Amino acid sequence: MQTSPSGSAAMYSRIETGKTEPSLSTLEKISKALGVKLSELFETDDNLTDVNSYDASLMEKIKLIEALNEEEKKTIFNILDAFIGKKKLKDALSNVLHDVK
Repeated sequence: MQTSPSGSAAMYSRIETGKTEPSLSTLEKISKALGVKLSELFETDDNLTDVNSYDASLMEKIKLIEALNEEEKKTIFNILDAFIGKKKLKDALSNVLHDVK
Protein backbone atom coordinates (compact mmCIF):
# COMPACT_ATOMS: atom_id res chain seq x y z
CA MET A 1 0.00 0.00 0.00
CA GLN A 2 1.52 3.30 -1.10
CA THR A 3 1.17 6.35 1.13
CA SER A 4 0.39 9.70 -0.44
CA PRO A 5 2.82 12.56 0.21
CA SER A 6 0.30 14.25 2.51
CA GLY A 7 -0.28 10.92 4.27
CA SER A 8 3.47 10.60 4.78
CA ALA A 9 3.63 14.07 6.29
CA ALA A 10 0.84 13.19 8.70
CA MET A 11 2.60 9.95 9.63
CA TYR A 12 5.90 11.75 10.29
CA SER A 13 4.05 14.32 12.36
CA ARG A 14 2.56 11.54 14.52
CA ILE A 15 6.05 10.04 14.94
CA GLU A 16 7.58 13.42 15.87
CA THR A 17 4.89 14.10 18.46
CA GLY A 18 5.22 10.63 19.97
CA LYS A 19 1.70 9.57 19.02
CA THR A 20 2.97 6.54 17.13
CA GLU A 21 6.12 4.46 16.90
CA PRO A 22 7.69 4.08 13.46
CA SER A 23 8.01 0.65 11.89
CA LEU A 24 11.39 -0.65 10.78
CA SER A 25 10.48 0.00 7.14
CA THR A 26 9.56 3.60 8.02
CA LEU A 27 12.85 4.07 9.87
CA GLU A 28 14.70 2.71 6.82
CA LYS A 29 12.88 5.23 4.58
CA ILE A 30 13.70 8.08 6.97
CA SER A 31 17.38 7.13 7.12
CA LYS A 32 17.51 6.85 3.33
CA ALA A 33 15.86 10.26 2.92
CA LEU A 34 18.36 11.77 5.37
CA GLY A 35 21.27 10.03 3.66
CA VAL A 36 22.41 8.30 6.86
CA LYS A 37 22.76 4.71 8.00
CA LEU A 38 19.83 3.31 9.93
CA SER A 39 22.07 2.81 12.97
CA GLU A 40 22.91 6.53 12.95
CA LEU A 41 19.31 7.35 13.87
CA PHE A 42 19.98 5.74 17.25
CA GLU A 43 23.43 7.13 17.97
CA THR A 44 23.94 9.85 20.55
CA ASP A 45 26.59 12.48 20.10
CA ASP A 46 27.94 13.87 23.33
CA ASN A 47 30.70 15.80 21.56
CA LEU A 48 28.51 18.80 20.68
CA THR A 49 30.59 19.39 17.57
CA ASP A 50 27.76 21.19 15.75
CA VAL A 51 27.51 24.07 18.20
CA ASN A 52 29.78 26.98 18.98
CA SER A 53 31.82 27.09 22.18
CA TYR A 54 29.28 29.29 23.99
CA ASP A 55 26.46 26.88 23.13
CA ALA A 56 28.63 23.91 24.08
CA SER A 57 29.32 25.48 27.45
CA LEU A 58 25.60 26.06 27.96
CA MET A 59 24.80 22.48 26.97
CA GLU A 60 27.39 21.17 29.41
CA LYS A 61 25.83 23.26 32.17
CA ILE A 62 22.38 21.90 31.32
CA LYS A 63 23.71 18.35 31.55
CA LEU A 64 25.17 19.15 34.96
CA ILE A 65 21.88 20.68 36.10
CA GLU A 66 20.07 17.50 35.06
CA ALA A 67 22.32 15.56 37.46
CA LEU A 68 21.32 17.70 40.48
CA ASN A 69 18.74 16.58 43.02
CA GLU A 70 15.21 17.99 42.78
CA GLU A 71 15.73 20.68 45.43
CA GLU A 72 18.89 21.95 43.73
CA LYS A 73 17.13 21.95 40.35
CA LYS A 74 14.23 23.90 41.82
CA THR A 75 16.65 26.51 43.17
CA ILE A 76 18.40 26.86 39.80
CA PHE A 77 15.07 27.17 37.96
CA ASN A 78 13.82 29.79 40.44
CA ILE A 79 16.97 31.85 39.81
CA LEU A 80 16.56 31.47 36.03
CA ASP A 81 12.88 32.41 36.26
CA ALA A 82 13.84 35.56 38.20
CA PHE A 83 16.38 36.63 35.57
CA ILE A 84 14.02 35.83 32.70
CA GLY A 85 11.18 37.72 34.41
CA LYS A 86 13.48 40.72 34.92
CA LYS A 87 14.47 40.64 31.23
CA LYS A 88 10.83 40.45 30.11
CA LEU A 89 9.86 43.34 32.39
CA LYS A 90 12.80 45.42 31.18
CA ASP A 91 11.87 44.73 27.53
CA ALA A 92 8.20 45.56 28.16
CA LEU A 93 9.10 48.84 29.88
CA SER A 94 11.51 49.71 27.09
CA ASN A 95 8.75 49.13 24.52
CA VAL A 96 6.31 51.30 26.49
CA LEU A 97 8.85 54.10 26.78
CA HIS A 98 9.62 53.82 23.06
CA ASP A 99 5.89 54.03 22.23
CA VAL A 100 5.47 57.13 24.47
CA LYS A 101 8.16 59.08 22.58
